[in-house]
This record gives sequence, structure tokens and C-alpha cells, in this order.
Amino acid sequence: MTMLLNITINGQQRTFEIDAKQTLLELLRSQPEYQSVHRSCEEGECGACTVLLDGEPVNSCLILAASVEGATVLTSEGLVRQGQPHPLMQAFTAELGIQCGFCTPGMLMNSYALISGAGDIELTDQQIRKSLEGNLCRCTGYVNIVNAVKKAQQAKNGGQWW
Repeated sequence: MTMLLNITINGQQRTFEIDAKQTLLELLRSQPEYQSVHRSCEEGECGACTVLLDGEPVNSCLILAASVEGATVLTSEGLVRQGQPHPLMQAFTAELGIQCGFCTPGMLMNSYALISGAGDIELTDQQIRKSLEGNLCRCTGYVNIVNAVKKAQQAKNGGQWW
């Protein structure tokens, strides 16, 4: 059975004809502009498919697309404005928080949600690591990623955030 889905993705209102059993991951991956949302475990264990759904990080492989009618989704492509990478992306690059890059979009989305919700409170290493527990990275030891999140939070607190 197919149905129409109205959803806002990266600030753009979109309408899709979807299969009722299609996951949000499958929907996003079917569109060439959302290829940062990676398919991996399809069990919600790796975090490679993490997106923000109404501001909260979710594993898109576990969410039925039909359940997000009217919702707002942010993928890491939405962190680029006018060709400029978001300060969070810049911090990941500067702190060498990117190795092969497969897990990076999911890490970015969890980090974005964490920093955006932290207010002016300085995040601890433990808080950052806790927020990234659902994102597996086989290339790094997470130290550079934690440093990148701290650097990004400094940018946010300095007014360099969108």
C-alpha cells in the first residue's frame, strides 16, 4: 500500500509517495540529496543512519517513514549553508575527528543535538561520550571526536552557530 508523506527535510517542504512499510532510512537513501544517511546494521545499533527528527537524534533505520507525517528532519547535508560547512563540521575537520567518514554524519547529528541543547553549560568528556554511545566508529579512539565537539561548543558559545 502506498501513501503520500509530507515532511520537511533540511528546511525544504517535500511530498513523497511511499510504501507504508518503508523506513525513514530507505526514503532518505532513495533521494540523491540525502546520501549522508548511511545504511549499515539496520538494527539501531551503529548510529550510521542518525538524523534529527523534530530536533531529537533517531536511528532512521528504526522509524517508519509513514510515522513522520508533518515532521522536520535534519540530515548532515542540512548543516551546509551556501556552500559553507557548519562550525561543527569545521571542528571535526580541524580536530581530525574524521577518518574514513562512514560514521561521521551520524556523529555530527548527535553532536549537533547535544550542543544545541546544552545552552551555556560546558560539556564534559563524559557527557559527550555518553551522547555518542550509539555511534560506532572503528577508525578512531573517539578522543579527536570529543575534542571536536568541545571546539564546536566553543564556537557556539562565541556566537558562531546556525
